[in-house]
Amino acid sequence: MHIFKDFYRNEVKLSFDDHPFSKYPKHVWVICKYKNKWLLTRHKDRGLEFPGGKVEDNEHPSDAAIREVWEETGGVTESIHYIGQYIVAGKGGTIVKNVYTASIKELLPQKTYYETHGPILLDALPADVKQRKSYSFIMKDDVLTHCLDYISTHARNRNG
Repeated sequence: MHIFKDFYRNEVKLSFDDHPFSKYPKHVWVICKYKNKWLLTRHKDRGLEFPGGKVEDNEHPSDAAIREVWEETGGVTESIHYIGQYIVAGKGGTIVKNVYTASIKELLPQKTYYETHGPILLDALPADVKQRKSYSFIMKDDVLTHCLDYISTHARNRNG
């Protein structure tokens, strides 16, 4: 388990175990790639971030993750995998969020991208993302760092 402070100095607990904080989290976040590029979205208020959002009533979190990618980027999910879960106890309450990694098979234009301006493709994430004003606070804590390390390590282990 990783414990650290987020952008707003709230304590975050991140685990790569199977749903350690809730079997039914109310939020999802999807670290996704399309054609070997990172697929982000530009949130209208927060800036650049990976797609994510709230789980609707009677919706499975993985279905919410697929829906959020579609709504915010027009991305059609080819595969999606749960990698971990984190919990943040903030001033507005406690949030439990599943983190997924997804491979996107195509991007389709949307009439609306809801609260975002649509897809953004990047060859690489900048090393100084925490200092960049164009990025959302969601990208500026160690959830992203630990998840990218986890994804990288598990991809190497799968590939030999």
